[in-house]
Amino acid sequence: MLAGLFPLAAAAQELDPKAIAHPVPGSWPTYNGDYSGRRFSPLTQINQTTISRLNLKWSFAAGIRSDTEYVPPIKSTPLEVDGVLYFTLPDHAWAVDARTGRQFWHFAWKSSGGIHIGNRGVGIYRDWLYFETPDNHLVSLDKTTGKLRWSVEIADLDQEYFSTAAPLIIGNHVITGVGGDSLDVAAYLESRDPETGKVQWHFDVDPKPGDPAFATWPNAEAASHGGGMTWLSGTYDPELNLYYFGTGNPNPVYSGKSRQGDNLYTATILALNPDTGKLAWYFQPSPHDTHDWDSVQTPVLFDARIGGVKRKLLAQASRNGYFIVLDRTNGKNILSKPYVHTNWSKGVNAHGNPIPDAAKEPTSDGVLVAPAVAAANWPPPTFDPETGLFYVNSNEGYQMWYLTDTPTALRDSQAQPR
Repeated sequence: MLAGLFPLAAAAQELDPKAIAHPVPGSWPTYNGDYSGRRFSPLTQINQTTISRLNLKWSFAAGIRSDTEYVPPIKSTPLEVDGVLYFTLPDHAWAVDARTGRQFWHFAWKSSGGIHIGNRGVGIYRDWLYFETPDNHLVSLDKTTGKLRWSVEIADLDQEYFSTAAPLIIGNHVITGVGGDSLDVAAYLESRDPETGKVQWHFDVDPKPGDPAFATWPNAEAASHGGGMTWLSGTYDPELNLYYFGTGNPNPVYSGKSRQGDNLYTATILALNPDTGKLAWYFQPSPHDTHDWDSVQTPVLFDARIGGVKRKLLAQASRNGYFIVLDRTNGKNILSKPYVHTNWSKGVNAHGNPIPDAAKEPTSDGVLVAPAVAAANWPPPTFDPETGLFYVNSNEGYQMWYLTDTPTALRDSQAQPR
């Protein structure tokens, strides 16, 4: 084991957070490749001429089993730094030689439980690696040896939170998000110190009294259980020093009667100052969502000319079927247009927010709605700056939506013997 570490130790270098903005060609130092979320590689060795000559060089078998739940497929994006691949499964992290597939190290977290739905990968700061666990710990490892440096709890397992996001490194901040729908718990985002794991700032997705967004909820009880989970990494503009991320669906997820209003900041794209956690702007693609159409999909950053003026833009292919383009300096809407067939919306308002059609909310008899569960989901899109084309894996179709937590259903369930 030690002998296998020597080549890794010799080649490894500190990953300066500034290098994430402009990665070394061929490297992949953060979840989306760089801060922009484009997932675009400038390499040209693989092209229409050479792709027919591709063949398998090596494969890697993780070789793990779970005593509590099924082992999910690998959902993490491997990071590549100095010829080493770093990737995860829930409770596990690996370092593997990118050239041969030889394992350098494997770290196994002793879990206290939690929902093992998947893990999206690691973040790297200098010589240290970070990943989240299903039982809501942020774990820091030495990236050369895989040895544990420290772990800190980032959410309460008893409240049925679970953590899957790949931490995003911005400067000396480790940005962590959380997931969880079971108990209608509140959502938040935190920045942690890379050396100690201590909280640097905390941002609540669900507003408190005094926040203007609180008026989009009927009362404090509804807002405090509002949801809006933060389970994808987001993107960052170093020039503006703004961090962009999307939030999940509101709760209760399909029934909106107890939470009348737009329900900010759920199903919303937000921009924060990563040094302070202060909100700069927001835009809500799914006001008063009743179809589990969260807006965590990766916000992609690019520049383009509109009306002859160069603009700094942000685009999202939202789960609700709308393609959203915003001015990322201020959140003003440029475009809101369906990219698949939709019938849940009456169009868009003056600010570009889709207008939900109340007739398409779930009912006890069922209602036919397009798109189906998700026009786009968590698998990230990509953007080609050379062609200006945005690529996203999408689904088009209809689905019947039923409301089951009606007063009659509640009375029936309470009458059942226990």
